[in-house]
Amino acid sequence: MSKSVAVLMGGVSAEREVSLNSGAACATALREANYRVSEIDVSRDMAALVAALEPAPDAIFNALHGRWGEDGCVQGLLELLQIPYTHSGVLASALAMDKVMAKSVVAAAGVASPTGLIVKAKELDRGDPMPRPYVVKPPREGSSVGVRIVREGDNQPPIAVIGWQPDQDLLVEPFVPGRELTVSVMGDRALAVTEIKPLGDGFYDYDAKYSDDSQVAAVHVIPAEVPESIYTQALDASLAAHKALGCRGVSRSDFRYDDTVKQPGELYYLETNTQPGMTSNSLVPEQARHAGLSLSELCAWMVENAACDS
Repeated sequence: MSKSVAVLMGGVSAEREVSLNSGAACATALREANYRVSEIDVSRDMAALVAALEPAPDAIFNALHGRWGEDGCVQGLLELLQIPYTHSGVLASALAMDKVMAKSVVAAAGVASPTGLIVKAKELDRGDPMPRPYVVKPPREGSSVGVRIVREGDNQPPIAVIGWQPDQDLLVEPFVPGRELTVSVMGDRALAVTEIKPLGDGFYDYDAKYSDDSQVAAVHVIPAEVPESIYTQALDASLAAHKALGCRGVSRSDFRYDDTVKQPGELYYLETNTQPGMTSNSLVPEQARHAGLSLSELCAWMVENAACDS
């Protein structure tokens, strides 16, 4: 009999809609791979989730994104239930979700990253915490949720306009000019390097990642047209980040490539996503196709490599 797989999707984070799309795509792909699939829209009611997982499936496909689904919380519940699940475990998920901690761990593995600082949101109303241009982002969100670039000449709006709370922690980093690169890792293999060329205002934000609107979407160039040394460095750095954080299954690491001053330029690590998007616009399925894997084959591999940390 084929294996039973429960796909966790939805959730209560800012990335709920993307998770629903990812989950639906993965559920379809797993059915095509002959798994018996159930789909569970996860809420804050953990008792309801536990009940929905009875009888226990052979594996969980975790298609949740963002807080509570990607930061180690649901992973801890699945550890208690002892049901094998896809993607990273509790510690790796929590580390990668915290951008400051992740950069510290990855830097110790020899991967360069912009040096940032943590400020309270209310401090931004008092003036610039560093010379412009700089990037401001919540330190524990994914998919570019809440990211702002403050450039020379910008009128910086009050934090209330942006939606930040006065005592909310924010990560401020120097803006690295150049190009956006991303690399997916599958187990012990870095799949490919993609360059992301945003349209619209030139920033690969949440809308550019997931919108079908040609005015705000982005062009994905795979393989990225960069010097061979940079391409290899990006592959190596993504695998180093995956291992340093203790990730398993599939992850995706993002980089800035500054080729504006000299050649071949400098590569800077930004973050690792332990629950990458799996929608029709997503980068991991695209890189898997480039490596010769269909979405069904990719999802099946993830299920067959599902595990518990303990």
